[in-house]
Amino acid sequence: MNSLLKFVNAMDWISNRLGQIASWAVLISAMVSAGNAFVRYGLDWSSNSLLEIQWYMFAWVVMVGAPYALKVNEHVRVDLIYGKLKGNGPVYVDIFGLVLFLLPIMGYLFWLSFPYFYNTLITGEMSQNAGGLIRWPATLAMPVGFGMVWLQGVAELIKRVAYLRGEYAMDTHYEKPLQ
Repeated sequence: MNSLLKFVNAMDWISNRLGQIASWAVLISAMVSAGNAFVRYGLDWSSNSLLEIQWYMFAWVVMVGAPYALKVNEHVRVDLIYGKLKGNGPVYVDIFGLVLFLLPIMGYLFWLSFPYFYNTLITGEMSQNAGGLIRWPATLAMPVGFGMVWLQGVAELIKRVAYLRGEYAMDTHYEKPLQ
C-alpha cells in the first residue's frame, strides 16, 4: 500500500500543478477577451485567431482543471442521498461511483479522443475560419484532460480504500452546495 500512496501523492502534486495551469489559462483567456473587445470596438479591427485562442484557453481550463476539481472534491455529484449519509457511507458511494462510472467513462473518452488529437496533429488541421489557428493544441486538451482525470480517479480510489483500511487520513465531511 506504501507504493500506492506514493502514487497518490504524485497524482495530487500533478493535479495541483494542472489546477495552476487552468488558473493561468483563465487569466490569459480573460486578457485575450478584453484585448479582443478593445481592438474590435476601439480600433475597428478583428481577427478570428483572437476568438479561437479564447476557445482554446477555455478548453484547457475545463479539461486540465478537471483533475484538480476531482482532487479537491468539488466535482458534480447528486446530493439526494450522498449528503444524508453518515460514517463511511459517503466513502462507499465514492468508491462505487469511481469504479462504475468515472474510471470506465474517462478511460473510454481518452481512448476516443487520442486518435482524434493525433489525426489533427499529423494532418496539420486548421480552423476553417479565415485567419484561424491550427487545431491540435485544442484537441490535445481532450486526451490530456481525460487521461489525467482517469489517473486522479485511480488516486481517489486508492485514498478511499486506504482510508477504510485505516492507512490514510481523509476528511469525509461533505458540505452541500448552496441551493
